[in-house]
Amino acid sequence: MADNPPYMNAYGLISKILTRIQEAQTPPRFTYDFLSTKLGIKSSSARAVVRLLKRIGFIGPDGVPTERYDQFKNPQKSGMAMAAGIRQGYPDLFSRHEYANQINKNELEGLVLEVTGLEKKSQVVGAIIGTFEALKAFADFEITDDQLGGAEQEPENIKEDVRSSDGRADFQFGLGYTVNINLPETTNVAVYDAIFKSISEHLVKRKG
Repeated sequence: MADNPPYMNAYGLISKILTRIQEAQTPPRFTYDFLSTKLGIKSSSARAVVRLLKRIGFIGPDGVPTERYDQFKNPQKSGMAMAAGIRQGYPDLFSRHEYANQINKNELEGLVLEVTGLEKKSQVVGAIIGTFEALKAFADFEITDDQLGGAEQEPENIKEDVRSSDGRADFQFGLGYTVNINLPETTNVAVYDAIFKSISEHLVKRKG
């Protein structure tokens, strides 16, 4: 069977570690020493977070922090970065349930059991659920790149040099439409001529 979804047995430490990551300077490499010395997380149980961060794309195989790690430190992009990390780390859950991040714990447990094939009483199942929920607390699955604030663009339909009497910008818009015409079956060409002449006069004709 494929590797289980990422988890930490000591998933209660995840919130503290992630908060410290947001507060601390980004290291050249995320190591056990950095975790203990700079983040102040000295428990040996916390070492599993290194593998977890690799699985969710926060650090590379060599331990070097990725762009997602940096985005997580940015308050405006933090939730988006974690949501992307969760989707990367738990693809099997999302392939079976598009909104795996919105289901309750009982449903999540069933999904984990389906994905892993483990026994319900397995400690790993509980650890996967606890880890997923701890990460999810930092995620925002609704925010998009457009909502992060980029360069403002003026509406295309506003004419800047045309103002109405009250000083507001006039707006222009166009409507497109499709007309389906069912032609009658006939051998009389005059019938078709009459139909197309009417179309030309009433639908195609433009104001001069």
